[in-house]
Amino acid sequence: MTKKTILITGASSGMGLAATKLFAEKGWEVFAGARRVTKIPTGAHIHALQLDVTDTPSKRNFVQTAQELTGRIDVLLNNAGYGEFGPLEEVPIARARQQLETNLLGAAELAQLVLPLMRRQGFGRIINNSSVGGDMYSPLGGWYYVSKHSLNVWSDVLDTEIRQFGLRSVVIEPGGTASAWSSIAMDNVKKNLSTDSPYQTLVDKTKGLMTRLGGMSSATSADLAKVFYRAATDQRPKRRYFYAWSDRLMAHFSRVHPGVFHQSMIMMFGKK
Repeated sequence: MTKKTILITGASSGMGLAATKLFAEKGWEVFAGARRVTKIPTGAHIHALQLDVTDTPSKRNFVQTAQELTGRIDVLLNNAGYGEFGPLEEVPIARARQQLETNLLGAAELAQLVLPLMRRQGFGRIINNSSVGGDMYSPLGGWYYVSKHSLNVWSDVLDTEIRQFGLRSVVIEPGGTASAWSSIAMDNVKKNLSTDSPYQTLVDKTKGLMTRLGGMSSATSADLAKVFYRAATDQRPKRRYFYAWSDRLMAHFSRVHPGVFHQSMIMMFGKK
């Protein structure tokens, strides 16, 4: 039986690291990419590769290496991403571009690189790790939410285009997950906040809420890795995957009741 091959981005920490371990344990050939190669897990079936999803030559080398060594690519897991948080008035546009390059355009270019082979094979799946933030939003995460909303739409459009070839593009929407993501996002707020910023009070409110929500997170990176595996192996893959019913409910509510959701954000964070 031919071993299946998966490409995983952002494999040096969190969900990407957990997914690398899980797929390797299941016998897949895993090409795990990250900028910090030394932090990628080692072991049987794992090929640790340097990867910067904002750099075209790096992405080409990543895909080409997997193709040359195995001759097939069954799944591309676009997992790399981060949260460029801060007030929209103060986040430098250069950092906004970096957010979109990492969370959206990196995934899009990798898809362009693997799709020709997938079409020739007649099989293949692209899994895009988004967020419930792909449907909802809150203050200070503007560019992050833009990137995830865009990733969702991009994946849906791609899915309509590639089904004719027997291929699929699907989205994972994690909610609160026990990881360092929130602390990194809040660190970015500090970097993007001007001296004597008029948004300091809003930052304090948001930090407090994220700390409380982080303490309530029941999902681990290992839990989400199992969701990735289900998305990769389901005979009839879904368009969206959620870990918890509460994540699905939150995303559904914000889509179906956008006015009510928006007002709730104002009541939670605004003065009026």
